[in-house]
Amino acid sequence: MLIKLTLTATFVLGYIIPFSYYFSGMKSRNRYKRALVLNVFAIFGGIILTTILAYNPDLQVLAAEMPGTTAEAAANTGLATGLGYIAAALVTGLSCIGGGIAVASAASAALGAISEDNSIFGRSLIFVGLAEGVALYGLIISFMILGQL
Repeated sequence: MLIKLTLTATFVLGYIIPFSYYFSGMKSRNRYKRALVLNVFAIFGGIILTTILAYNPDLQVLAAEMPGTTAEAAANTGLATGLGYIAAALVTGLSCIGGGIAVASAASAALGAISEDNSIFGRSLIFVGLAEGVALYGLIISFMILGQL
């Protein structure tokens, strides 16, 4: 129940309050930056707090009382599984961010080059595809991590 309340508070503090602050006044760049910073800190703070609450030893004792499991096995399994999901999320997220940055640079350079000479379209498309492959490799690694859980 405490985790559900924390996630609800994270939603309210992370989305509703920053965007109502931004839309309530005159829309400016500083107002947008403040709303975005509040959004990021509230979301990540709520996720960290929920993660800490989820790995509370008192909650793991309740899971250990299930038939056929010991307290130590339940605690180790819960921590390993949770860290596996966090690793899969980090691999996917960071590889997609890196791929997006690479595609943004390669695609803008490719468009500038194509506008001067149409014959280099194929070569520029290869570079954009290679940059996009970074995100796909991260997704494949994420599936491999999830397959081990």
